[in-house]
Amino acid sequence: MLVEVIKSKIHKVTVTEANLQYIGSITIDEDLMDAANLIENEKVHVLNLNNGERLVTYIIKGARGSGDICINGAAARKVIVGDIVIIMSFGLLDFQEAKSFKPVIVFPDTKTNKLI
Repeated sequence: MLVEVIKSKIHKVTVTEANLQYIGSITIDEDLMDAANLIENEKVHVLNLNNGERLVTYIIKGARGSGDICINGAAARKVIVGDIVIIMSFGLLDFQEAKSFKPVIVFPDTKTNKLI
């Protein structure tokens, strides 16, 4: 049996841009992606702590060291610049493997979105 478990989490980052006219996705600073073990095009859940909105999208790489967190496309209606979000990805693991799996969780500075 396979179970879905949390694989990666960026806990509390600040939205720096909301681009309604882009085709979709979330742009994430490549440093944050690396730290959280996330890859381009990976499916993620985004939880907005300011308004309770939750959305599912995919990642595109942002400029390394920029602190960029940009919600693109229709999802941009669910955030405003300055909102605090949590970004999570999940993976399917064998039941026994899942029991001992440890996700990667990073806690950036919410003022700069840089790693502490």
